[in-house]
Amino acid sequence: MKRAVRSHRSGGFTYDFRRHLSFDRMDVGRYHHRAGHRFPAVIRTGISITINLENVQMLGNTFGRMFRVTACGESYGGGLGIIIDGMPAGMKITKGDIQPDLERRRPGQSEVDSPRKEKDQVEIFAGIGQDGHTTGAPLGLIIYNVDTMPQHIQEYRDYRWVMRPGHAELTHYVKYGEYADWCGAGRASGRETACRVAAGAVAKAILAREDIEVIGYVKQIYDAKCPEMTFEEVKAGLEENPNPLNCPHKETADKMMARALKAKADGDTLGGIVEFIARGVPAGLGEPVFDKMEATMAAGLMSIPAVKAVEWGAGFGFASMKGSESNDIMYYDEEGQVRFRTNHGGGFLGGISCGDDLVGRVCVKATSTLSIDQDTINVKEHKNTVLSPITRRDPTICGRIVPVVEAMVAICIVDHLMMARGFEAVQRLDKEYTI
Repeated sequence: MKRAVRSHRSGGFTYDFRRHLSFDRMDVGRYHHRAGHRFPAVIRTGISITINLENVQMLGNTFGRMFRVTACGESYGGGLGIIIDGMPAGMKITKGDIQPDLERRRPGQSEVDSPRKEKDQVEIFAGIGQDGHTTGAPLGLIIYNVDTMPQHIQEYRDYRWVMRPGHAELTHYVKYGEYADWCGAGRASGRETACRVAAGAVAKAILAREDIEVIGYVKQIYDAKCPEMTFEEVKAGLEENPNPLNCPHKETADKMMARALKAKADGDTLGGIVEFIARGVPAGLGEPVFDKMEATMAAGLMSIPAVKAVEWGAGFGFASMKGSESNDIMYYDEEGQVRFRTNHGGGFLGGISCGDDLVGRVCVKATSTLSIDQDTINVKEHKNTVLSPITRRDPTICGRIVPVVEAMVAICIVDHLMMARGFEAVQRLDKEYTI
């Protein structure tokens, strides 16, 4: 493998990667010095690329077009910051509107949560006028980290160069070199999802004015799976059977808890499936081709840490259905409203909302941090090693991820609602084309 060499054309570096990526043939941790800095030439692939490493930065911290949520903060930093641009004026938004969802996500509340004791108390520091209403300016929120004890930071420091399997440390090391945040997964930590939940609570307050409701629940953990349930049954089950796994079916919730505690005792972790339903979403949200709401919502959901798949309606079940079985048949009800006899499409036609419930599911992988020794690599010493159990962990994150999923769905709906209303105002389409 060639060493990193200066590219006079770009002022960056050219890497000649001659082999495909394989864990036994990685040249990890070899450095080229430039201007007093060290940057890693880390992975072999089949192409030559030029990278200007002096301008590497972290992008992608904003979601949305008109209702724009920007988040910052790390697992063991001072706190988490949220800026919501596109906030309507005249709304009465208080901490009380946001805190309940944060409580649902907060760690350290049950034996199947991480024992990390964060208070997750949100403060609104911008965007609220003297009379207590939103002004139309960006809404600023902050959540301080409080459980960042030196002993926990030292645990991560001791394993700084040891890549944890299943975590983003290797890829962050590839992108940011020795400056990557190694403490508690940094920006890749699930800690950042508190920002999403806070912004999602604000989005839900906007949706409430439109009679749109978003709920989520844990449908499956490992081999314990809920029976099919209606929107009303899910709501009632969550209210009548509150539990840390956010499962509305009591018998299934008990099985899930038993599976999670068994995995915890074994030093292992479990994944599962979270289903969400959005009721009251009007038809016509989303744009053809690249800005389908189905696509942008999937992007938001897939950006959640540990989410590995998203499906709508029948999802992968379409593979075993005929067209005559999968099509959702339309009809007019007694009041002249368009209805569907089934909802295999999950509330979308052509990626645009059709007026039916939005129904989808995300697959959540098992927590990557285990209490079991795992083979891995040390990128500083360039050798294979064993990672011994360190730090705090969740036996399963499925229960805590439910409000995060709801948040991304709500944020996306508000964003598309704003875009659609703006477009409709300019287009001024005759009412006869509405349904």
